[in-house]
Amino acid sequence: MRLYLTALNPTDAVLDGFLPAAASLGLSATVLTDRPAEWPADVPVARCAVRDPAAVVAATAATRAVALLSNSDHLQEATAIAARKLGLPGKDPDAARLCKDKAAARRAIAAAGLDLVRTVTIDPDTTPDVPTGMFPAVVKPREGVASEDAYLVADRAELVARVAEIRGRRPDVALVVEEYLAGELRTFETLGDGTELASLGGWRTGLGPPPTFTEESLAWSPPAEQARTQLRARLDALGVGFGACHTEYVVSDGRVRLIEVNYRLIGDRMDLILADLLGVPLFEYVIRLHLGEPLAALGLPDTVDRYAHVEYVCADRSGRLVAAPGPLDTVHGDVRLGCRPLREVGRTAEHTGTNRDYLAVLHGIGPDEGTVRQSLTALRNGLQWTIVE
Repeated sequence: MRLYLTALNPTDAVLDGFLPAAASLGLSATVLTDRPAEWPADVPVARCAVRDPAAVVAATAATRAVALLSNSDHLQEATAIAARKLGLPGKDPDAARLCKDKAAARRAIAAAGLDLVRTVTIDPDTTPDVPTGMFPAVVKPREGVASEDAYLVADRAELVARVAEIRGRRPDVALVVEEYLAGELRTFETLGDGTELASLGGWRTGLGPPPTFTEESLAWSPPAEQARTQLRARLDALGVGFGACHTEYVVSDGRVRLIEVNYRLIGDRMDLILADLLGVPLFEYVIRLHLGEPLAALGLPDTVDRYAHVEYVCADRSGRLVAAPGPLDTVHGDVRLGCRPLREVGRTAEHTGTNRDYLAVLHGIGPDEGTVRQSLTALRNGLQWTIVE
């Protein structure tokens, strides 16, 4: 029985999550990618134009697929279409498209009468035309990921300058300008089988200074029941209900306001940390849903009696990383601690003000917030990263 995963670049989710999970379930796995040379030699890959559903279907012809899935933001719609053509369980292609297109997602939520966020789309080669009353606002790619090229702008002059800056790097990308949604950024993590949807919990996200939106820390903080109800209504409006989903939102005056919906597991190693915190084989669960198993068969925990905190070490300048700690797992009292490098020593990179600046991720899992934070601080104080400009 063969599982196919569509992917672009190698990611920890695939290498450390889905491939070992497939093996544990007795499945052979093949990664379909248009960049096979970038993958480790021991990973079974097949060259495929993974943005083309017909090509994905054709690539599975040699060995019959029992499941087809993707954890890439860029490939959810194509993979969903291909799964449907193959008669396999999968996401609704329309829902995958809506989640990727931030302007379309706003329209769907507004049409359902749930929330109205003022949004203007700026197509390539057009001049921004945004009402003065919309500022402060956020400009970002209409189909962007990882806070890349997302900026807070105070007025039209800042907007015009940021649009020109983004187009200097990505001239053909459509942008959206949205009213800024104030509030504490939070996440909502879910799994679904197309009929039932389960909450895995959520995180409170600490951001770096504006005008960018770099996620610097995450603290375990599952949403309250009222927020969960509102979140599920919004996901229903988008057609989200199968497999994994990572939703970002704020709460303003008791009302949930979506930032964006990523129809996949939470990223940047948070998926692996979440699995550890929950004490479940999360990647196996996602695969089992794509095999057609019902949500009730997974045995998700009702509650989590532990706390987790995550911190990202971010580069503060452009340059070459010349020294950094390697992977680390240790125990401090009742807290399990970990450090995972996210940039290799010797690499030179520009400072972007986004998640692309991550050097490493540190995490702690333990009995309570105070104990975990104290242990994590002690760990970080003993580690050092050096960048030479």
